[in-house]
Amino acid sequence: MLGVRLQSNTELRFNALDGIDLNVQGGEVVGLIGLNGAGKSTLLKAISGVYSPQEGSLEVVGSITPLIELGTAFDIQLTGRENILINWVMLGRARKDLKIVENEIVQFAELEEFVDVPVKYYSSGMVSRLAFSIATSIRPDILLIDEVFSTGDERFVDKALERMTELINSANLVLFVSHNLRMVNRVCNRVIVMHRGRILADGAPDEMVKLYLREIVHKQDAELLSTAGG
Repeated sequence: MLGVRLQSNTELRFNALDGIDLNVQGGEVVGLIGLNGAGKSTLLKAISGVYSPQEGSLEVVGSITPLIELGTAFDIQLTGRENILINWVMLGRARKDLKIVENEIVQFAELEEFVDVPVKYYSSGMVSRLAFSIATSIRPDILLIDEVFSTGDERFVDKALERMTELINSANLVLFVSHNLRMVNRVCNRVIVMHRGRILADGAPDEMVKLYLREIVHKQDAELLSTAGG
């Protein structure tokens, strides 16, 4: 269980994750689908060590590459090059290894002319490109992906999708959060449907996507229409 407590004159407590029992093995590409607030991103953050469970246990065997909230660790006062170094070290990678891939990171992000400019002058697309390029610069063991294509121009997104496919194919294990059900169906060999902090269903991608649309999305749409009409 992973809970959040808000302190004020009264106490409000809710469980962001509750009753999760999950085992993922090497070779699996597991999609996590559900409405906003279902607990998908919270689960990835717990696995990556950002959050600690209040009850139960969590065991991860292997090194993790998290593609979660890319760019949030950037120091906007520092240059792109300086942020590459900081984020590289934060991801647990050896500083000496950065020399091998630094130029490739800059080139893939298409920031050759701006890499020594402070990040505060970057557009959101430039920040997104740099963060994605850093995070995907090595082949991962365990890859955690959470909606990494929310910003950036279409041309770069196409290039990023190609690299993402390569990463997924090379990783030992992948957990993939996305609202793009077509892509989930295409790249995953297992899909988990989450709802209100719990696992609702777990199975084959095509079956789980249909269940999610039928049991959650369509029912929510019907409730919204009923409320609006009432």
